[in-house]
Amino acid sequence: MAIDPREKIALFIDGANLYATSKAIGIDIDYRKLLTEFSAKAYLLRANYYTALVEDQEYSSIRPLIDWLDYNGYTVVTKPAKEFTDSMGRRKVKGNMDIELTVDALEQAPYYDHLVLFSGDGDFTALVAALQRRGKRITVVSTLTTPTPMISDELRRQADFFMDVAELAKTVGRPQVQRPVEA
Repeated sequence: MAIDPREKIALFIDGANLYATSKAIGIDIDYRKLLTEFSAKAYLLRANYYTALVEDQEYSSIRPLIDWLDYNGYTVVTKPAKEFTDSMGRRKVKGNMDIELTVDALEQAPYYDHLVLFSGDGDFTALVAALQRRGKRITVVSTLTTPTPMISDELRRQADFFMDVAELAKTVGRPQVQRPVEA
């Protein structure tokens, strides 16, 4: 990865996407090590973590992570997830944070040189192109190591650099913790 140590960098993490990617390759991300890793490469200006939360649940399995991130150097951006029933009668939860991440990345663009986007979602291709037109360098972090790549081809081609989570996991990953299944 080509991060110039003189650059100001910002991490923008699509929480649901990074979770799915790390789960697919069989690792958990050590978020403390993630901050350390990028702080060592350049001036880490900001680390934003985006996720939707189901509000009416008494306990959410993601709540301890969100609280930890919030107290340990991350700016956590959340919104309530929407619950609905699909055409087959199944209860579904939808919580897309693409707009929030995009607006923040564009608003904060004057303050950073290099954006590191943790997502493989092709919806971010237009954001990456817009930031590049403003002179920003973009690294996209996702994976190609799964049987079905977790990154859209368009996003990977648009980005200045691609970093595979499987490679990053060598320094910031740990084996997945087996968690009890919630009833």
